Amino acid sequence: MGRVYYLLRNGTLSRKENTLWFENSEIRKFIPIEDVDEIFALSEINLSSKVLKLLSGYGIALHLFNQYGFYVGSFYPLEEAKSGYLTIKQAEHYLNKEKRLLLAKAFVLGAMKNLSHVYKLSTRSYEEELRETNTVEEVMSIEASFRKECYKKLEEETGMSFEKRSRRPPHNPLNALISFGNSLVYAKVLGEIYYTPLNPTISYLHEPSERRFSLSLDVAEVFKPILSDYLIIKLVRSGKIKEKHFSKDMAMAYLNEEGKRIFLSAFDERLSQTLKHGKLKRKVSIRRLIRIELYKLVKHLLGEEVYQPLDLRRLS
Repeated sequence: MGRVYYLLRNGTLSRKENTLWFENSEIRKFIPIEDVDEIFALSEINLSSKVLKLLSGYGIALHLFNQYGFYVGSFYPLEEAKSGYLTIKQAEHYLNKEKRLLLAKAFVLGAMKNLSHVYKLSTRSYEEELRETNTVEEVMSIEASFRKECYKKLEEETGMSFEKRSRRPPHNPLNALISFGNSLVYAKVLGEIYYTPLNPTISYLHEPSERRFSLSLDVAEVFKPILSDYLIIKLVRSGKIKEKHFSKDMAMAYLNEEGKRIFLSAFDERLSQTLKHGKLKRKVSIRRLIRIELYKLVKHLLGEEVYQPLDLRRLS
């Protein structure tokens, strides 16, 4: 795997010979194309079709965020590893009510188990309800109810006011952190899907849409507690993220450049953190765990083994 590059300054990304060149009034820097795995552009970036062709040639995804840290979209290179047969299987599992429901429940179960590990909350009653659900809408409702409990704990852990979940725009710093962290997880999962034969537009918990890669939303549910919730608590409690790291515009709050830099550094470090995987009997990075999770889904769709979501409690 190469490196994930995060661009926080406005500037121009261009192609010089067979590599990338970033520059603005203060910075001029080569980015070796062989060293790049993904690019997160969290600023205003000018680029040309030559750059996109270069990124496509090396299979590099480019994730775009606006100045407030909101995810805008991704340049998703031409996929070479996709399987027509697997796409058919993905569609079958979406069209079959029971098969879709089974996967939707699995993603929510994974989310709740990992949230319970982060917030030290019991999921027993919610798991019982989940087993009795008959529709995807009911599954999402149970997840939303458990999330409300988690948000209350998040207020206690951070000492910050949550009020209610507000996304676009987030109305306060805590909502801004949640939105920023979740967007990073969504983009990172999408970047990992690129390296698998999965079709990112066919999903099970979230309704497929022509305008988004909804499978990433499904799998991100399992990893948001591990990457987003965990980091918010850690950064706020340690004092690394403070009130001064937020800007406010009318009724909107968002991380300023310094705040984004702190969060991104912690996010990248967290992705590199290794945990002991019981089945593999070796340590793997959290980034690698995302790829492993996707291939577990592939095996489920092909009928090789039933998908069991990652449970952080079983790793050390």
